Amino acid sequence: MSIKVLIVDDSALMRALLTEIIGGAPDIEVVGTAPDPLIAREMIKSLNPDVLTLDVEMPKMDGLEFLGRLMKLRPMPVVMISSHTARGSEVTLQALETGAFDFVTKPQADSAALLHSYTEEMRDKIRAAYNARGRLVAGRQAARPGRTGAAAAPAASPAFSQRLLNNHIIAIGASTGGTEAIKEVLVRLPAEIPPVVMVQHMPESFTQSFAKRLDSLCTLSVIEAQGGEKLRPGVAYLAPGHSHMTLKKVVGGYVTELDQGDLVNRHRPAVDVLFRSVAALVGDNATGIILTGMGKDGALGLLEMRQAGAWTIGQDEASSVVYGMPREAANVGAVAEVGSLEGIAGKLLAHLQRLDRN
Repeated sequence: MSIKVLIVDDSALMRALLTEIIGGAPDIEVVGTAPDPLIAREMIKSLNPDVLTLDVEMPKMDGLEFLGRLMKLRPMPVVMISSHTARGSEVTLQALETGAFDFVTKPQADSAALLHSYTEEMRDKIRAAYNARGRLVAGRQAARPGRTGAAAAPAASPAFSQRLLNNHIIAIGASTGGTEAIKEVLVRLPAEIPPVVMVQHMPESFTQSFAKRLDSLCTLSVIEAQGGEKLRPGVAYLAPGHSHMTLKKVVGGYVTELDQGDLVNRHRPAVDVLFRSVAALVGDNATGIILTGMGKDGALGLLEMRQAGAWTIGQDEASSVVYGMPREAANVGAVAEVGSLEGIAGKLLAHLQRLDRN
């Protein structure tokens, strides 16, 4: 049985290209295309698609407004098609908060290899959206309070010692569903917290907007790493979309380093690269957290962290948009403890308090 997809895009060229890309998979069928949300609304009723691809910016009714109405009246998995512009990234982040499953940027393939990679990414996200449809429709709104726009209150500061604040490092990795998952963890953390280093699979035109959005919602500061920053307590450093992020030990602490090397697990930045760096340099003075996402990126790196003495936690299946990366990490023995999305911050703070007392 094929996955039925409806493509909604005002560009005839883009509709044709997406139809070729998506419809070429043996397990996916493009059942229709619509040039605007008003036509799409009627086609959804008649065609009953499993997954929708939706352009962010369209005439008559923009994609964000249509998505909001769709999630209220007929919740279904939606993959947003976003431009590479700053405006496109801002609207896409809002769409993920509104209920979109995931997004891809509009194809800018300069070679056959890049087009092949884009095709595989697009098809994989449609399959993942289809597989997650029950969870998305039945429980996503209830399970993720941040979608309403009201951020969770941060925990009261446990007054960690300067020794812990200056020597411990928290490393977080996520992919599909991770923009909301990372937010749900960070908004529950106080300002006085050891440095946080993070990888979220995103294109380079999106990570700066994502960091700014997190910074506006969180008590701690959030920045996109530029390379060379000395890690400071109360600051979360997000890997930029164009580079792997690692750490370098210097007198008095650690600094970020960026590397535009080969893709790892089909990604740059890759979670494994960050986790392995933390394992090698920080050892048992670190905590590793792996959140929702497709694939296996981060599993082996988290295992190296645990083997080096770090405490590790994986998001549970019930609260994950895609239980891929956390499952892979659990399967290889990398996860010391499992927690719900809403409970991870509390588990982290309790663990840090235990460390501080020892």
